[in-house]
Amino acid sequence: MAGERMLRLLLVGEMEAAIRIGLDRLNERRAVELRETAAGDVELAVEVWTPDILLVAAGAGAAGGPEALRHWRHQLPDADTVVVRAGETDVKTADWLRAGAFAVVGRPVEPDELVEELERAAERVRLRVENRQLRRQLEAPRRFPAIVGQSKKMLELYELVGAVAGSDANILVLGDNGTGKELIANAVHAHSARAEGPFIKINCAALPKELIEAELFGYRRGAFTGAFTDKAGLLAMAEGGSLLLDEIGEMPSYLQAKLLRILQEREFRPIGSDRSVRVDFRLICATNVDVEAALREGRLREDLYFRINTITVRVPALRERLEDVAPLCQHFLALYNGRHGRTLGGVSPAAYQRLMQHRWPGNIRELENIIERGVLVARGPDLQPEDLPDSVVTSAAGGPIAPDLLPATATLAEIERMAILQALQRTNWNKQDAAQQLGLYRPTLYSKMKKHGITSPPRVRRRLAVESPSESPA
Repeated sequence: MAGERMLRLLLVGEMEAAIRIGLDRLNERRAVELRETAAGDVELAVEVWTPDILLVAAGAGAAGGPEALRHWRHQLPDADTVVVRAGETDVKTADWLRAGAFAVVGRPVEPDELVEELERAAERVRLRVENRQLRRQLEAPRRFPAIVGQSKKMLELYELVGAVAGSDANILVLGDNGTGKELIANAVHAHSARAEGPFIKINCAALPKELIEAELFGYRRGAFTGAFTDKAGLLAMAEGGSLLLDEIGEMPSYLQAKLLRILQEREFRPIGSDRSVRVDFRLICATNVDVEAALREGRLREDLYFRINTITVRVPALRERLEDVAPLCQHFLALYNGRHGRTLGGVSPAAYQRLMQHRWPGNIRELENIIERGVLVARGPDLQPEDLPDSVVTSAAGGPIAPDLLPATATLAEIERMAILQALQRTNWNKQDAAQQLGLYRPTLYSKMKKHGITSPPRVRRRLAVESPSESPA
C-alpha cells in the first residue's frame, strides 16, 4: 500500500495529545490521510470515504463499545481496527479482540507503541490488497483459456473484457496486426448473454468492396445479374448473437452510412427487397488503423465511430508485454510439436535472449510463425539461435546482439534475474517504476525479487528507512 496511495485512517473519538504525537510520527514514516468522527457518525463517514484503519479512542463516551465495533467491522470488512482503551476499568482487552479489534493499546498512551500497532495494521492491509491482486492474476487467465498471457497489461485487459462482456454495448477493438484482436472479440462474445447465439465474422479488408454490401445485407432472387436464389446476409445470420466487423476502416463510406442507420433503427432491407427486416445483434468492430488519422482522412465516418466505440478495448503489442514471450513460446511449441510430430523441449537461454530483444513488428502472429519454423528446422532437443530467422538474430537494438550480454549457458531464471536487476538499476531502485517497466504488478516484482535473492543496496535501504520503511520488500 505504501508508495501506491496514502494510508487512510479514521479516528473514532477525541484526539488527545499522546494520540496526536503518535499520528505525527506515523505520518513522518508514511503518507497518512486522517479523518476524525464521533462514534455516532461512523456510518455516515464511511459511506463517502473508506478507511484502511479504524483507530478507536474509547472512553468518556467518545466511542461505542465492542457491540458498536462489531457493527463497524461488518461495514468495513477489509479495514483493520486499533483500539485505545480508556483505562484498567474499561472493557477488557479480550472483549475488544473478540469484537474484531486487531490490536488494543492501553492508557496512558505511549506514542511509540501506538505507532508500532498502526504500522502492523497497515502492513496487514497492504498484504491483503496485494493478495487480492495476486488472486486476480491467477484467476483472470483461467477465464480466458484461449488467450495466453499474464503480464500486467493483459491482466488489465482481462479485467476490462470481463467487465463489459455482459452488456450489449458496442465494442471497438484496437490493436496492431497480429496482436490477437479476434481472440479478444471471441472472449467478449463467449462471456456475453449472447454466448449461445451465433457469432458471425466478416473481414471487410478481405472482400472486394462491391461484395461487402451483398454479404452484409443479403439479396433477393433477381436483384442483380447472377442472383439466382435468395441469400441471407450476415446481419440476419447474426440474429440473437454477435457480429464482428474486422477492419471496419476498410468498409466503403456509403456502407458505413447504411450501417449507422441499422445501428440506430435496428432494421435493414436486403438488396432487391421491398420489406425491412428487424435484427437484434451485438456489434463488435476491430481495426488496426490509426483511428485519428482515419477520421481526418475521411476513411472512417465520425458519426459511425462515435456509435461503434461505446467501449474501446486496446490490445497491447507484443513489445509492450515481453513478459508473455516465454508462455507464448511454450504454447506454440506444444501446438506445433503435436502438429508436426516433433518433441522439442523448449527454447534455449541464448535463443530466448534474442527473442526478448526482437522488436516484434508482426506481434504474436510473427512469434507463432517463428516457433513453427523452429520446430521444423531444429536439430537439437531445444530451439537454438541458429534455428531462428536472421531477422530475429540481428534485430536487437538495430544491429547484431553482443555475445557477452549473457553466458550461452544462462538459464531462464538467470535471464529473468538480470532483467529485474537492470530495471531496478535504471530506476535507481524505485520499485514502482521498475515494475511498470517490466510490465509487472509491484507485488509480483517483490515476489520475484525474493525468489531471486535480490535485496536493495545498503544506501538504498538507508534512504527508504527515512522516507518510507515499508517500501522494502518483505
